[in-house]
Amino acid sequence: MVKYAEGFDRSAEDFVPEARDLDSLRQAAQNCRGCPLYKDATRTVFGEGPEKARFMLVGEQPGDQEDLQGHPFVGPAGQLLDRALIEAGIERGDVYITNAVKHFKFEQRGKRRVHVTPKVREIKACRPWLEHEIAALKPKAVAALGATAGWSLLGAGFTLKEGREKWHEGPKGSKVVATYHPSAILRAIDHQQRDLLYSLLVQDLKMLKTAR
Repeated sequence: MVKYAEGFDRSAEDFVPEARDLDSLRQAAQNCRGCPLYKDATRTVFGEGPEKARFMLVGEQPGDQEDLQGHPFVGPAGQLLDRALIEAGIERGDVYITNAVKHFKFEQRGKRRVHVTPKVREIKACRPWLEHEIAALKPKAVAALGATAGWSLLGAGFTLKEGREKWHEGPKGSKVVATYHPSAILRAIDHQQRDLLYSLLVQDLKMLKTAR
């Protein structure tokens, strides 16, 4: 019997196709109804990158621009991440980027859609997509960007404070390193804090290249 996240009567696993290559997964995910988040989001935003990418980066969920454009990390956080990858010496063509949750969760405030952190049960409901992405890609190493990605990859007990600067075993035997989400860096209280968090992001991304 399939075990679903508390309060849900289905999960992404119900929508996973027989063919498990990335293109088939991406196409099937467009019709995912594994949790209620699909009702308000514009579309499913699946992962993108070369099929032979060496590294996978996992964020939290699509933001406003990602939801509208249909691609992950195309907003300000994506621009910061691109810069950090360059400083870490990682080619963009070596990276597959995705999110723990594939639909944008938000609150409508006037004309603005304000990001809301997914609940654990929503993360669990969406986790099969991430597991199958890892299985299809077989990345050399995975970076969890922020706590939500850490919960999805490493369990709800994960904390970024204790989980940084070390390797973890993730789904499908993947090697996972945890770091800050670029959005958290953009929300830093001042330039000094922002510069510190950015330097730590670059430092953590460099760890990907040490995976064996």
